[in-house]
Amino acid sequence: MRGLRGKRVLITGGAGGIGAATAKRFVDEGAHVVVLDCNNEALRRIKDELPSLSGTISADVSDADAVARAFGELDKLLGGLDVLINNAGISVRRPFMNITPQQWRMVMDVNLNGMFFVAQQAARRMLADDGGVILNMGSTNGIMGYSFYADYNASKAGVIELTRSMALELAPKVRVIAVCPGFILTPMQEAEYTPEMLRAFESKVPLKRVGRPEEVAAIFAFLASDDAAFITGHYFVIDGGEIAGGLASQ
Repeated sequence: MRGLRGKRVLITGGAGGIGAATAKRFVDEGAHVVVLDCNNEALRRIKDELPSLSGTISADVSDADAVARAFGELDKLLGGLDVLINNAGISVRRPFMNITPQQWRMVMDVNLNGMFFVAQQAARRMLADDGGVILNMGSTNGIMGYSFYADYNASKAGVIELTRSMALELAPKVRVIAVCPGFILTPMQEAEYTPEMLRAFESKVPLKRVGRPEEVAAIFAFLASDDAAFITGHYFVIDGGEIAGGLASQ
């Protein structure tokens, strides 16, 4: 992609799944990449797998003070920030009536509050510098209704509206976009779906399969690049056609 070489990139939730695939893609593009995650063991693994990383940071994005400290570390590692992949998130499959107040808060704290804390710190640095790109991890769950994911759905709908508002306020120096994957086979999804459930879902998708983390990483690379310089304030869906005919809600 044009314009990614030498860019300073932070990827939250970057030690596994889509985040790890995105870290690899940006390293391959010649960017200076720092991965932030709360899983210290996963951070050790990705550091071994991607020795070209510019660094790793351990932090919980749901803790505003921890995020502020993490950005202090980032300043020392990169001296600024050009691209944020705001990817950290959690999901637990459960019926709406069984969601406890604690579980609801946990999902909102990570998926929405954490998104805000990280984006605000990133935007401060980009606005004080030469601008940048913030890419927030949304989901088709924020666009369509899905059973058993009420808390997750609500958090991702919030991410989409947060993205739109940020794009208006941070323009023209900072572009802000949400990426909304459908079913991407990650460790988080594998923990929630049995093989039978997965095959049943795949049968509904027009492309007859679920997505791969590398395919989402490719969208992040494009949207962060100079080729996407006129794109901001929108969400991009990557779902194999899943929601084109309302399959998500069936």
